[in-house]
Amino acid sequence: MKWFLHTDPSSCWMPAKHMLAASAGEVVACLIRVPSEVVKQRAQVSASSRTFQIFSNILYQEGVQGLYRGYKSTVLREIPFSLVQFPLWEALKALWSWRQERVLGSWQSAVCGAVAGGFAAAVTTPLDVAKTRIMLAKAGSSTASGNVLAALHGVWRTRGLSGLFAGVFPRMAAISLGGFIFLGAYDQARSLLLELGPESP
Repeated sequence: MKWFLHTDPSSCWMPAKHMLAASAGEVVACLIRVPSEVVKQRAQVSASSRTFQIFSNILYQEGVQGLYRGYKSTVLREIPFSLVQFPLWEALKALWSWRQERVLGSWQSAVCGAVAGGFAAAVTTPLDVAKTRIMLAKAGSSTASGNVLAALHGVWRTRGLSGLFAGVFPRMAAISLGGFIFLGAYDQARSLLLELGPESP
């Protein structure tokens, strides 16, 4: 997607390019991620059931749409997350590279990925809380309908600000580690491809 939207690296449109590419990627990725997330979260709250049994029960009781319950809320979480994480990652890399006056190594890119991921995770935690409430709500309930604002309002009304940011530190830790590994590995792979081929990916 970034290749398709190729612009001059010095262009003022670069942050918008990163945001658009990240958002498009998340919308497509959620088509696969959401069903697995629904099954995983239901397995976590009903440990006596097997994964395949949970999957079968969802299909039997709610149909395919049951596997995609929370799709909208997941996309509404992932797009703001990506709009923060990827431009921030690129900006941190550019700043660090400018300060040391040379291209960053993969480990430095990984550190930038961890910082960007942790910050993005923190600011999008309320959306993650709403998404979890929607996915785990009883079928047919008002929460299960997928209204993100209603879910957020319900959490705010019953648990206040601490409820909206429930699990923020574990979420930050997990996503920071993921950002370190995945974005560092991506940058390393990209560097290797650039060395092997004459054209930029």
